Amino acid sequence: MEIGATNWQKACFVPTKSDALVVGFRRWFNKYAGGEINWKGKYSGALPPSPPREQLMDRYWSHVVNCKSCNTAHKGLKALEVILQIMSVVLIGIVAVTKQNMISMVVKTTMVSMAIVCFAASKWLAHFIYKNFHYHDYNHAF
Repeated sequence: MEIGATNWQKACFVPTKSDALVVGFRRWFNKYAGGEINWKGKYSGALPPSPPREQLMDRYWSHVVNCKSCNTAHKGLKALEVILQIMSVVLIGIVAVTKQNMISMVVKTTMVSMAIVCFAASKWLAHFIYKNFHYHDYNHAF
């Protein structure tokens, strides 16, 4: 910005063939627009504030909604999460409702264990869905 739009070559080093389009665009832009856009007073030159990191790196609205396979996977995993939660509640409910001698202690223990496993799996799945389909912080150092 300090160098100016017409002297951009002094600020940027673009040695590869893949940069040829950038160089061509900049030449065209300088030739036909003088290196600047006439905003007719609508732009002060200051950049808008950066959005929060979660909004900036959101995967759901930028990709998942528009990608058929990701959207299908997201819906399937969300349904599985709900099914696991329902199963854990139903299993605990069955154990709570049954009378003392109706089912053995081994069956009750198994049902409570399964309820705990289903609940833990649903929590893990919720974290997995959020990390892979909504927001996962990106760190260049790793």
